Amino acid sequence: MKELTLIALSFYCLNAYALKIKLATIVPKGTNWAKTLQQMSKEIKKKTAGKVKVQIYYGGGQGDEPDVLRKIRVGQLHGGVFTGNTLGDIYSDVRILEVPFNFYNNEQKALTALNSNAKFFSDEIRKKGFENLGFYGIGKVYVVSTKKVSNIAELKGVKMWAWEGDQLVKAMMDSLQLVSVPLALPDVMSSLSTGIIEAAYAPPLGILALQWQNKVKYIVNYPTAYSIGALLVSNKRWKKLSADQQKIVKDVASKYVKQANDFAVEDNKKSLATLKEIGVEFVQFSEKEKAQAEKIRSDVINKLKGKYLSESILKKLESMR
Repeated sequence: MKELTLIALSFYCLNAYALKIKLATIVPKGTNWAKTLQQMSKEIKKKTAGKVKVQIYYGGGQGDEPDVLRKIRVGQLHGGVFTGNTLGDIYSDVRILEVPFNFYNNEQKALTALNSNAKFFSDEIRKKGFENLGFYGIGKVYVVSTKKVSNIAELKGVKMWAWEGDQLVKAMMDSLQLVSVPLALPDVMSSLSTGIIEAAYAPPLGILALQWQNKVKYIVNYPTAYSIGALLVSNKRWKKLSADQQKIVKDVASKYVKQANDFAVEDNKKSLATLKEIGVEFVQFSEKEKAQAEKIRSDVINKLKGKYLSESILKKLESMR
């Protein structure tokens, strides 16, 4: 009996003194991305002998990404997976990689630009209060809609979802003369149903994960941008780990972020095929329409220059392309 009590006390003490890192994400459970996060959490616990535990809240359980960022800043959470808009709220220059038509359909070029600039961006993100455990290449972004748009002119006046506060997307929509409808991500599905919006945008895997395929009829088969994300932990929490623990967490996270990026490439291809199979119509833009892409890109950059995107990052952009 005494031995059992001692074992129980030892187990209690181990858990009581474990450092917990609470992360949140909009990524739904069951996806390959979520599975890599689960495996990461288990391996960190094992390799730190239970002294570091990563608790993950999936599927927007802690709110939309801006909600998660607010909760981190008041200490309710310690980090999360952030995509473009909210990542830009932390460090806006990182969104240079998401400027429309930067890389066109060349996903490999986009990934190369992300990887070759990862250290620079991570150093800048650290100055903003976060340790970056890895960048995600989420994939090429497609527009889906409830009404058919066969060219850029027909996009004018379409009511398009825009993530609340997303300055880059707003600049793009202004350039295309779309009607921007700012909404939180969880409101997109119901807004497509009621007609509050007629179109939205996401990588193919995101379209399926969010179940938008049940509300849209068309997809413009020409990606507008490349979407990125990052796995961040607040500096305040990060500094509570020992140097050895930090190394373990970074090494393990890097392994599973890479795995998630490999999954993303294949999952997005499969998701496009699935959308076609279930009857979503793929709308093809002509070469003439595509030729306007460079003009739209330049217009977006001019709108954001010196405000959201610094002069220095714009100069750096040319070496990325």
